Amino acid sequence: MKEAMIIINPSSGKEEAVDYKKKAIHNLEGYEVFVRETKGEGDATLFAEEACERGFDIIICMGGDGTVNEVINGMAEKPHRPELALVPLGTVNDFVRALSLPLEPEEAIEVLKSTNTREADIGKVNDRYFINIIAVGALAEASFSTTAEQKSKLGPLAYVVEGMKKMKEKQPFPLELSGEQNWSGDSLLTLIAMTNSIGGFESIAPEAEVDDGSLHVYIIEDMPIPKFLLLLPKILAGKLTESPQVHHLKATEIEASSSFDMKANIDGDEGCTLPLTVKSLPRHVKIRIPEGGSA
Repeated sequence: MKEAMIIINPSSGKEEAVDYKKKAIHNLEGYEVFVRETKGEGDATLFAEEACERGFDIIICMGGDGTVNEVINGMAEKPHRPELALVPLGTVNDFVRALSLPLEPEEAIEVLKSTNTREADIGKVNDRYFINIIAVGALAEASFSTTAEQKSKLGPLAYVVEGMKKMKEKQPFPLELSGEQNWSGDSLLTLIAMTNSIGGFESIAPEAEVDDGSLHVYIIEDMPIPKFLLLLPKILAGKLTESPQVHHLKATEIEASSSFDMKANIDGDEGCTLPLTVKSLPRHVKIRIPEGGSA
């Protein structure tokens, strides 16, 4: 019999998470189902590692972007990687958006009946993995102080609100990019995107596809605050590269360093300090998608 592991973050989706778990088990006909509930940071990674080591056929991740990131960190570069199904219970659900998967948990659970899959890239930064975005700059660091309550009330706009508060502390930083592509100068904000969906805004990096094998690097040069505020609508509308002060680089591997003590935002959470070695792992995970979906 095939084996499935449901990894669920019970704090996501509130009390409905229990009902979603029951419905998911019901839709996994023909599978022996094992359920693992997270209680703290890193649990989902350990559970995903277990599923890989035991040769499970599929992992069902039920949670938000943070839970998905942890599951990917448990699966990446393992000799055996199960299929991955995503049931979004978070505030933003960027990876789900980028894959054009159902955002409603009930609809996502129905996808478990499908046999269709799609391969997706993931990123590796130093010794950890990411699925959506690395951001570097004072504005990116603002998201570290975005509370769960703000995200619950405002959704993706919570990041914008915190970012605008941080604008008065605007500080450019010297940036050196090297590898397949090279760039050096003062940056206000630098993004390294794996997908088009960033912070719930699905058009910020329109060039980035989930399976194109590339990192999409956007460097926003230092500029006066009024000029940056005029650029903000273009950023949200996916017209970032229309500005001559925004540079777009495409690479499969790149190194980023700075003489300043800069901490990266990785998939919305506080990450490692520069320097960073970032690379794409093309078509690294197989995602369960609806029947008739684009593989």
